[in-house]
Amino acid sequence: MHLAPPIRLALPLLLALTQGPAGADEVFLHRDAHGVPWFTDQREMGEGFTFIERRDYGRPPARSACRGLTPDALERRATQQMGWVRHYARLQGLDHRLVRAMITVESCFDRHAVSRVGAQGLMQLMPDTAQELGVEDAFDPRQNIRGGTTYFARMLQRFDQDTRLALAAYNAGPGAVERHGGIPPYPETRQYVTRVMSLYQSLGGG
Repeated sequence: MHLAPPIRLALPLLLALTQGPAGADEVFLHRDAHGVPWFTDQREMGEGFTFIERRDYGRPPARSACRGLTPDALERRATQQMGWVRHYARLQGLDHRLVRAMITVESCFDRHAVSRVGAQGLMQLMPDTAQELGVEDAFDPRQNIRGGTTYFARMLQRFDQDTRLALAAYNAGPGAVERHGGIPPYPETRQYVTRVMSLYQSLGGG
């Protein structure tokens, strides 16, 4: 999953997200007076905020997409999408094995995966990022992979083809990488980079 800046979480929801999987069942999206989106568990945010929409997450969050999945089942899911993975990886000058590793870590190739902060589909695109990339349906594998590979290629270009920094930017946002001068000290981001690179190497890349 990556957070497309600028995105802010109201404190109650932020605490819920950092304390484990027992987060809110519904999330409300607001925009402040500067157009910055806020995800919160509060329906009313007061003066200066405009309510946009209410979202329910009945589908499994991305974090649980791999739970109970056998290697054979994962392989079947991956096989169904590898044509698009190879196609868009080639268009963006990426190694399709790296893209495969990213999707496996992001969603275990569950096209319906949704994270608790709203990242969607195979490559876990945030709605604002998907819109920016021209992705109309983030749950459509072709559109999602096109958007995800395009965004990742941009991160590679931004960080001088440093794969680890680009992965960190994909997960935590490029601003976080730049502020910290490297991979941010966020456990989730560091685990993400380690897991993707380890899987990529096991697939014969790196």
